Amino acid sequence: MDLKNTGIWFHTDALTASESAELATRVETLGFGAFWFGEGFGRDPLVHAAHLLAETSEIVIATGVASIYSRDPVAMTGGANALAEQSGGRFLLGIGVSMPPLVEPRGHRFGPPIETMRNYLAAMAACQYASVPPIEEAPVVLAALGPKMIELAAQEAQGAHPCNVTPEYTSGARARMGPDAWLCIEQKVVLETSPSRAREIGRSGLALYLEVPHQRANWTRMGFDESDFLDGGSDRLVDALVAWGDTKTIRARVHAHLDAGATHVCLQPILPEGERIPSERILSSL
Repeated sequence: MDLKNTGIWFHTDALTASESAELATRVETLGFGAFWFGEGFGRDPLVHAAHLLAETSEIVIATGVASIYSRDPVAMTGGANALAEQSGGRFLLGIGVSMPPLVEPRGHRFGPPIETMRNYLAAMAACQYASVPPIEEAPVVLAALGPKMIELAAQEAQGAHPCNVTPEYTSGARARMGPDAWLCIEQKVVLETSPSRAREIGRSGLALYLEVPHQRANWTRMGFDESDFLDGGSDRLVDALVAWGDTKTIRARVHAHLDAGATHVCLQPILPEGERIPSERILSSL
């Protein structure tokens, strides 16, 4: 699988199926290696991946990420193998442990993240798949931030898919993972040169994560403190996590991650309020 150096990450639940496919096709035409999207309370990500794979021809379609609480290991393995076989090896499975507020209302008990993920991966490996197998199984990357999950991703999966991190974090993660594991970094971007406007848009993209304890814990390990989490996030936090500015500035951040050891950087355009789909200007500038 050739991810290339860069891809696009975009949450597609606000788009129709045809709009999502059109966006993935544009991303493919522009030469990006992968199109990533997440799982919320909307479409099943494996079903949606099937649609996007059918509407594209070369680009990798990746879940960033599918929750392990939403489907058991047999269902996850069956879906991933089917997508890999049907697409000729263009599906990448990103999975994660999610968080208690999204898991427990569904009737699940949120378990210790490392133990739960390790057991889930072992169960996936033990699954028997009775259909025609793909030429190569879909690579699996883990939503990982803390050092233990990063190490598990290198040891028991293809690699890791961290979000909301800096190039300095990427360097440390690479050191923990060794040279061979994939390190697929999500990088939020705002194509805007006005500092006040760029930070305003950037804060809108970070708002959800500021309420998530494990994100704050990771930012604390990265050197931020409680003062950085107030009032929508400090300028220091926003500037570190969101690449904003002109094309040259944004590309410099991408290269900083790659130089620090990232295998692949998936860029998530954060759009101003009222815009639903990244414009051709934004995508072509990245």
